Amino acid sequence: MSKTSLALRNLRGVVIILILAFHSFTAYIVSQPTDPPPFDNPPYTWRAFPIIDSERWIGFDLLCAFLFLFLMQLMFFYLAFLSGRAWYAEGGTFLVRRVLRLGVPFVVGTYILMPLAFYPVYRRTAVDPAWSAFWSHWTALPVSPAGPLWFLWFLLVLDIGAAVLFRFGSRAHFLSSILNKIVADPARLFTVLMSVSAVAYFPLAAIYSPWQWVGYGPFEIQAVFAPQYAIYFAAGVAVGACGLERGLLDMNGMPARRWYYWVLGSLTAFLLWIGPTALIMKGEVTSIGGLQVAADLSLMIFVGAACFGMIAVLLRYGTVRRRIIDQVSENGYGIYFYHYPVVLWLQYALLGIAFAAIAKGLVVLIGALSLSLAASILTNRILSTAGPILNKAGYSI
Repeated sequence: MSKTSLALRNLRGVVIILILAFHSFTAYIVSQPTDPPPFDNPPYTWRAFPIIDSERWIGFDLLCAFLFLFLMQLMFFYLAFLSGRAWYAEGGTFLVRRVLRLGVPFVVGTYILMPLAFYPVYRRTAVDPAWSAFWSHWTALPVSPAGPLWFLWFLLVLDIGAAVLFRFGSRAHFLSSILNKIVADPARLFTVLMSVSAVAYFPLAAIYSPWQWVGYGPFEIQAVFAPQYAIYFAAGVAVGACGLERGLLDMNGMPARRWYYWVLGSLTAFLLWIGPTALIMKGEVTSIGGLQVAADLSLMIFVGAACFGMIAVLLRYGTVRRRIIDQVSENGYGIYFYHYPVVLWLQYALLGIAFAAIAKGLVVLIGALSLSLAASILTNRILSTAGPILNKAGYSI
């Protein structure tokens, strides 16, 4: 395994841990309401913050805001590196394998796993906490909450788009030449990425907030970030198609050697975003001209710098195998699939315990990581004995 491949493998493990940390800590952020919202009342805000604990810590607010803004863009960016290589290797079976690997777990997870996950949320405000009563309320909802599994259906849509692009766009040699020039220079890639992102983000940001969801049934997504996910995925496909040892992913290139530029840039942009955003939320936007524009621009720069910074740090320091990161990376999909019910039930179980918010958050994180890792390993062992059909389909979690 090359050093670049090892760094990307470690990146996957780190990102999965950060996603679990985000979900584990959101129950303990200061900015949440004192009381949990009613289960049956629209707009069903419990979907975003299912469990709300009385123990709070402002540090979790800052960390969760930081992670919320860029982690999924990084996930789409990273996963797209390998899409082009997979398409060329698998040919006509590419989409079949992606439907089996993404579509089937999305359906199973949404309609079997998510009711189990949100049952403790119902119990927080329920008059009758019995499962039968919950099921009546759950099936009466006008929405089908998919939790973090929304990622699967949207990734499948992007994979389909990438397959079409590779099938019909391979003849556009002039386009390949342009992409090669952009991808070969990380600074140029960052500039193009920021420009395209801003064009897509600014009009939607005038209508939707960063945490507002839209969709139908289980197919929901954050309105302002959906184009960002597609843009970062497309950029990742271009990076992967042009080679995993070039440009941004060059072990000896500028990003890896000057990783601290990207880290400091992302931290600065985050502070420039959070300041105006705090004023906007206090209702002071009308008294300060250009406040929204400054916040939106800072957000775009932060997302790009944070994504490049994470990759650069792993290229610089993540080329050594660590047992825990190896395990998490190898079972990353399964951990992501299983972690949400574990997180919510652990948060629910800790509601009546007099622990500090930091202690509760760490207990939930460690417990969720351990149990979802165990569930993933067990599932893969079961699937490995299910016969050659599933194995050939790449049907592992």
